[in-house]
Parts: sequence; structure tokens; C-alpha cells
Amino acid sequence: MSKHNVNEITTDDQFAQLSKSNLVTVLNFWATWAEPCKDMNEVFEELSRKYPTLQYAKLEAENHPDISEEFEIAAVPTFIVVKNGKIVDRVEGANAPSLNAIVEKYAKVGAAPAVKAETEKVVDKEAALEKRLRALINTQPVMLFMKGTPQQPRCGFSRQTIELLNEQGVKYGSFNILADEDVRSGLKKFSNWPTFPQVYINGELIGGLDILKEMIESGEFAQLAPKEEDLNTRLKNLINKAPVVLFMKGNPDTPKCGFSRQIVGILKDQGISFDTFDILKDDEVRQGLKAYSNWPTYPQLYVKGELQGGLDIVKEMVENGELKEILNA
Repeated sequence: MSKHNVNEITTDDQFAQLSKSNLVTVLNFWATWAEPCKDMNEVFEELSRKYPTLQYAKLEAENHPDISEEFEIAAVPTFIVVKNGKIVDRVEGANAPSLNAIVEKYAKVGAAPAVKAETEKVVDKEAALEKRLRALINTQPVMLFMKGTPQQPRCGFSRQTIELLNEQGVKYGSFNILADEDVRSGLKKFSNWPTFPQVYINGELIGGLDILKEMIESGEFAQLAPKEEDLNTRLKNLINKAPVVLFMKGNPDTPKCGFSRQIVGILKDQGISFDTFDILKDDEVRQGLKAYSNWPTYPQLYVKGELQGGLDIVKEMVENGELKEILNA
């Protein structure tokens, strides 16, 4: 038989410490000389195993007269249910069915918030993944989710898709779904498309290899694929894609350098909403933005299309209140 979860109370101080808990507590007041207590003690221990979300404590009533008086114990055994420091239920005498019923009742009540919290965690995780997927499919006007990389495709379908896109002269971004199981499984559900590769244009799924072939043959792909813009136009559009844009190494959840991590922390601490661009995933942007902004390092923070600077300058702007002034202007 597994170990029970009953606290054996031997001192008043021990009981005082136990009473500080936020858990619903079931108290068993008993006596060694009372024969019915022996059977009910076994019932009590079994209930502690069956409903472990509650807190259980056993006290010899005569050894703790002050506590017994506080809880108005007139006979043994007596069982008291305490919630938030108040008596909410009691069972007097060796009434096992009644004790089982009230323990079960409060165990269900106590479990409900935990179930709700767990459900909320799942919902939050799903929402975070959906947000990440939306950001990924919009990383480039044409995005390919594939097995492997353009340099080293890991399946024939991905290799053929790469060849077709290259033949069309289309600039595209890619994501290796073999390197991230959350994205791999999540994108199937998000797009309602069970296989890879998947090709997206302007954030919309067009399909896999076969559909891409058909669209190229019909000329539809050429019409949908965005015409390549010059680098300066692209940089300008990226800088202005949100009121606050941070060009950083990595992303807010997994920064790839200490400076990027610090500036993300500062913006979050200030309650500032911001968009980001991972310059490690696009060397053209990484090199081009240095010349465009005449700023040689990263991270770079832009507010309303204007470069504010890197980590040190952002720190100063936060300290003197200038950053909030610019945002509120």
C-alpha cells in the first residue's frame, strides 16, 4: 500500500505552520482510547491517497486542548474541513460515507482551478505558436517550409521545389522544419496541409510541389510572385513595418547575443510593443542596413521609421524619458 499523505501533528506550533497553507485542509481529531477512531484513521489515510490535492492532518484531541476548544470538538472522532482559515464542513462520529463525500466534494473544488490553469497554459502555448507561425510565413514575400536547407535539401520534393523557385528567379526565404518539431507539427494544423514542402506567398499558402508546378505552367505563379524590389526600398519597408522595429540577432524569445537580449528586456520592461527582424537570417539586410543607416553594429532600434541607435543610446533614452516622449509624440 502506498504511503499516506497525513501530517501527524504533535505540537501546537506545527499546527500553526500547517494552518498558513492556502490548501483546503481536512483535520482528524481522534483519541487512542476510542475504538471507532482506529477504523476511521485507516479511512482517513486512504482518502489522503485517493485525493492528494487536499492537505490532511491528524491530532490527538486531548493532547491539544486549545486547538480542540477552538474547533469545538465535543466527541471523537471529529473531522473538520478548513478553507481560507474558516471551517466549511465537519463530520462527527465514525461516519465513513459522510467523510468520503465531503472530502470528494472539496477535492473536486480544489482541482478545478488547477485544471483551469493547465487549460490556460495550453491555450497560451497554442496562441504563442500561432503568433510565431504567422511571423515565420511573413518573414519573406515568398517563404518555403522544407526538409533541410536550400543548400542541403533532405528530400526529393524539397529539392525539386528549390530547383523550380531558382528557375523562376524568385527570391525566397526558407525554414527547415526538421530543426523544429513545434513548427513542423504546428504548421500542418495551421495551414490544414499535411505534407511538406509548403510554399507561401505574401503570407498565404499556395500548396506543395505539385500545385507549384501547375501554377508555374499556367503562368499564375509569375503573376502572384512579388517583383523583387531594390534593397533600399526593401529596407525602408522593413523599418516602417511597425511603429517600433528592432533589428537584432535572433528573436525576442531566443536572442543570439547579449546586446540583443538586453535591449529586448528593456523594451519589455518599459511595456513597449515592438516588431523584430532577425538579421542573422538575411545577410543582404544585415549588410545593407549598416550602409543604409550609417550604423555599423546591431541591435538597431527604429521608432516611426527613424533610427534611434543601439543598446547604449536606448538605455540613455529610457533613463531621461526621451524614448517615451518620441513614442507619445
